[in-house]
Amino acid sequence: MLAKLTTKNQLTLPREIVKEFQGITYFDVAMADGRILLAPVRMQPLGANLDGIRKKVEKLGITPDEVTDAIRWARKKET
Repeated sequence: MLAKLTTKNQLTLPREIVKEFQGITYFDVAMADGRILLAPVRMQPLGANLDGIRKKVEKLGITPDEVTDAIRWARKKET
């Protein structure tokens, strides 16, 4: 099946493919070996699965100090 790239860099996916992902509006996009990979993403409210977020932060090796520094950086006013 073909997918068309529009002049606005949007892909039009074949109906047969899209119907397999009912209820999905977001896809994670990655590149591997010269191919574009799309993976369906189910969006959840931020606090819906705090345990899952904590596990991901731990898996990524992010420390509490790094989180504190990131928050401080994000709240910093630009001069």
